[in-house]
Amino acid sequence: MKNKQVKFIDWGLIDYKEAWDKQEELFSATVNQKIRITNRKIVAEGNEYEEDEITPNYLVFCEHPHVYTLGKSGKPEHLLLDERRLKEKHATYYHINRGGDITYHGPGQIVCYPILDLDNFFTDIHRYLRTLEEAVILTLADYGLTTGRYPGYTGVWFDADNEKARKICALGVRCSRWVTMHGLAFNVNTDLDYFKNIVPCGIDDKDVTSIQRELGRQVNINEPKENLKRNISLLFDMELL
Repeated sequence: MKNKQVKFIDWGLIDYKEAWDKQEELFSATVNQKIRITNRKIVAEGNEYEEDEITPNYLVFCEHPHVYTLGKSGKPEHLLLDERRLKEKHATYYHINRGGDITYHGPGQIVCYPILDLDNFFTDIHRYLRTLEEAVILTLADYGLTTGRYPGYTGVWFDADNEKARKICALGVRCSRWVTMHGLAFNVNTDLDYFKNIVPCGIDDKDVTSIQRELGRQVNINEPKENLKRNISLLFDMELL
């Protein structure tokens, strides 16, 4: 039985480690539930088995204080600050268990953590990433901004076909037994100077941008939040709770 219901949660401005721990709790509970369901199926093999348990889904939005995170495949040298300079920037640093290299999170950035059992939607990580990207592309189109994908890279880009290529949204996910965690970081009114302290996503020859930079003005972050929430729910055919 597929469960298309998704609980939407907005954690607001939250410390990165606290959010990571809360994600891990939801993620682990869902994975463990899937293991229990599988084990019951094995025990019932050869007999009539009726599955009456469904796994939950969550869509979490938040913002973080200044923080740099390094994925499993990332290179520590892509952080260009030592411990003293991190403190001067009022920033923290974590090596975490998502895919991808290093990125930055901070105020004015929408961070989205879908904790989904993809068995409830579709079991295809490539399609999952492309669908999240499409939700951001549609959200930017609401502002008259045209974006797309950069061949060979994840994320959402402006002018991906020329030397002016610049990234506005980064993606990095973890998936186990088709349950996802981590997600995307979407620059709205982000202080882009913080990206100068890293080699963002391991790419040293491309720029980073935000809605504020592209429009030449700040926007109310709640507007793209609502639009992104709507676009994700439509593309995944979710029933948000």
